[in-house]
Amino acid sequence: MGMSSLKLLKYVLFFFNLLFWFCGCCILGFGIYLLTHNNVGALFHSLPSLTLGNVLVIVGSIIMVVAFLGCMGSIKENKCLLMSFFVLLLIILLAEVTLAILLFVYEHTLRKSVADGLTDSIQRYHSDNSTKAAWDTIQSFLQCCGINGTRDWTTVIPASCPSDPRVKGCYEKGIMWFESNFLYIGIITICVCVIQVLGMSFALTLNCQIDKTSQSLGL
Repeated sequence: MGMSSLKLLKYVLFFFNLLFWFCGCCILGFGIYLLTHNNVGALFHSLPSLTLGNVLVIVGSIIMVVAFLGCMGSIKENKCLLMSFFVLLLIILLAEVTLAILLFVYEHTLRKSVADGLTDSIQRYHSDNSTKAAWDTIQSFLQCCGINGTRDWTTVIPASCPSDPRVKGCYEKGIMWFESNFLYIGIITICVCVIQVLGMSFALTLNCQIDKTSQSLGL
């Protein structure tokens, strides 16, 4: 019974992490694609590295490393790799919870920082190609214009702006988009946290099962 339980846990955790390793590969590949094709530039000049491509590359790389540890730790029944997998998942989970709390506590400060960053970046639209690409992408996606409307463009209104003169600004439309998708964002976040907890539980259970099997075999 002990050996069959060990095998079941081992292969469940292996395929569980193999799936996430492939997901990490897809995210990493998409991030590299965005970086090479320069589809989305940097919106905030004070954080030039904060682009969608860079974020996806970092997230994809982290997922691949953690999933690799889980795969190898389970299939090899290596306690060191399993505990490394467990600790990394725990750190990521705690970081996500901390980030959520900070975003809630400093919501007004964050909104002001975003507004100031947008004001600074819109002035660089015609002089910086990366900023131009970011603004064109956001205005096309959200169907907005400028920060608070077309009046923010003191010279020529970009072609990415909708033709409607009463179009709303991207700051307001961005908040509206977030609020309208808040339920879906919350569900996805909860699902990710549940998956992480399940992964930690599987790793810890498999680690304990390896100990029990070793003791029963007199190793």
